[in-house]
Amino acid sequence: MLAGFIYDLMLPMTKVEKVKDILSILDKLYPDPKVPLMHKDAYTLLISVLLSAQCTDERVNKTTPFLFKRADNPYDMVKLSVGEIREIIKPCGLSPMKSKGIHGLSKILIEKYNGKVPNTFESLEELPSIGHKTASVVMTQWFGLPAFPVDTHIHRLAYRWGLTNGKSVAQTERDLKRLIPEEKWNKVHLQIIYFGREYCPARGHVWKACPICKKYMRKELRN
Repeated sequence: MLAGFIYDLMLPMTKVEKVKDILSILDKLYPDPKVPLMHKDAYTLLISVLLSAQCTDERVNKTTPFLFKRADNPYDMVKLSVGEIREIIKPCGLSPMKSKGIHGLSKILIEKYNGKVPNTFESLEELPSIGHKTASVVMTQWFGLPAFPVDTHIHRLAYRWGLTNGKSVAQTERDLKRLIPEEKWNKVHLQIIYFGREYCPARGHVWKACPICKKYMRKELRN
């Protein structure tokens, strides 16, 4: 209760009310959002998130069954060559880089972590091809630890709604963590992803028909 009281005092009332209203809209539309990437454990989630860079979740979900049929753990993955992995994941794009990353991180997991995915940001971000956003997804969606993954889509929506200045993804993450209670981070992260796909796309966006943008979209973006 005290944390919530301090949270309310730290922010202008108008922004507090805006955030509460946005969260209420998201809760009504997506009361129980699921992780959009198919996975069965921390390793398959890690690989799926890596593959989702500059690729749709739908495409990843169509590709990973072929990959995981051959190798759904680091021990089997290192038995494949980088070239074999690359051929399987080509539909996801950036296959030369991603295949090297998958093979490299699998080898490290075996050598350093007994084949297990570590549960710290530092350890995850030291793995090949794993950045802060991917690490954040695994930390919160598998290990249940506080994190707020921000990709370009969440960054775009947060700016549209006036929740951040839009200077960088890192700044957006800091702003959203400040505005949204920690216990809601994982759920809201998923809710914004689903909301963006259904109501708030990058192209062809009709702000007057968007449940949030019609109320809170920045004036300079309305046209």
